[in-house]
Amino acid sequence: MAADRPGGTGTPEEASGRPWAVVQHVDHEGPGLITGALDEAGYRFEVVRPDRGDALPDLGSIAGLVVMGGPMGVHEVDAHPWLAPERALIAAAVGDGVPVLGVCLGAQQLAAALGADVTTGPSAEVGLGHVELTAAGRRDPVLGPEYGGLAQTTLPCVHWHQDTFTIPDGAVHLAATRVFPHQAFRWGDRAYGLQFHVEVDGALSEAWCPYLPVGVALDGPRLAQVETVGRRLLRRFVARCGTSRPVPVITPGEIGPASSGSEVRRA
Repeated sequence: MAADRPGGTGTPEEASGRPWAVVQHVDHEGPGLITGALDEAGYRFEVVRPDRGDALPDLGSIAGLVVMGGPMGVHEVDAHPWLAPERALIAAAVGDGVPVLGVCLGAQQLAAALGADVTTGPSAEVGLGHVELTAAGRRDPVLGPEYGGLAQTTLPCVHWHQDTFTIPDGAVHLAATRVFPHQAFRWGDRAYGLQFHVEVDGALSEAWCPYLPVGVALDGPRLAQVETVGRRLLRRFVARCGTSRPVPVITPGEIGPASSGSEVRRA
């Protein structure tokens, strides 16, 4: 692994042992607010860059797995040969009950690892926006508590994708937009796939600016709202993952292979 980072002052059992692995795919799409949530909980984490030749971690060496976004599509294994072993690691982590958070490309990788289809959507969805929580999303322990699941059913976020996925068999559908109805899902208790971004802070938005389409800006009060909600949501996810590891809901052999459709590319 690369870029070993110390954790904060929290004292979960895993904080003094195995680190979390944060898999990053391009320079400008770092983990943003995710690292703050891990720090606050007392977890060490290590950033892994398979795009730079870093080896993916052994499953037994990590306490949790975060898989970030990137402009590549899950089927572009010829150009990015690390995509297939990354999916295998995700499948093994889910099968072993290791916490997993997949963001954008990471969510597509998680969906594919669980046997779902990943395809290109009708148009790009880019910029500040929101997702609508499903009934299950309003009850979800990570997404739902933001508004008590009652007065408001939307979450502010940043969109930057065109690829999309079907909800894996056995997963819980959590959020949607009109153009992309499959925006988030949960598998078991501690594996989450988020097509949208809640990890974006000011520094990350500045890093993204040169790569965004003309006319798309990530700043102002709406970005501040994404930061505020994202920080709370990520803290809830990490806190949920600090509990004792549950009995695995599946074994790795029960997880379907990644779909093998045509190449797709995120916006």
